[in-house]
Amino acid sequence: MLSSNKARNSFRHVTEPAGNALAKAGVTANSLTAIGLAGSLGAGALIATGHDRVGGVVSLLSGLPDMLDGAVAKASGRASRRGAFLDSVVDRLSDAAVLTGILWLATLRHMPRVAVLAALVMGLSLIVSYVKARAESLGYECNAGIAERPERVIVLGVALIFGHVLAGLWVLAVFTVITVLQRILRVWQQPELGPDIGR
Repeated sequence: MLSSNKARNSFRHVTEPAGNALAKAGVTANSLTAIGLAGSLGAGALIATGHDRVGGVVSLLSGLPDMLDGAVAKASGRASRRGAFLDSVVDRLSDAAVLTGILWLATLRHMPRVAVLAALVMGLSLIVSYVKARAESLGYECNAGIAERPERVIVLGVALIFGHVLAGLWVLAVFTVITVLQRILRVWQQPELGPDIGR
């Protein structure tokens, strides 16, 4: 689901009014998060069963609820740490669902390069998220990178729709490595905050 600050800021003029309208209609942020997860699981299932182009469309659409959940939480006055935690966990599950679908399909179709790249991108995506989570847990700001989750969702969805999954995975593999390095550098440029007691 699309959750980076860049994506939210870019579409704030759309998401805030929509979030206000949905909140007034009684829609909750958690329900939108759940809808997004269901969409990603459905996309993964479609891809795994050979409907990769349709799965790509569903994957892109599943990002829309998450573009709005933060705005709904804010509009309803129910923004919370638990909600943010749930959203982050669901994002990882959604990533895994779509990439597992690609991995499964590649295995069935005997496409080893696609399978290996899908597994690699899945691992790299988790590392990108871990680096940010670990940095923020230590008090560092870590909003950096050319391939945060929104960009990854868009690249992969478009690649699936147009039948260029291998190329899309290569782009993601390279961009996620760059993002990991950018985030590490971002942390290193900030003042030392003291020793990590749990290290």
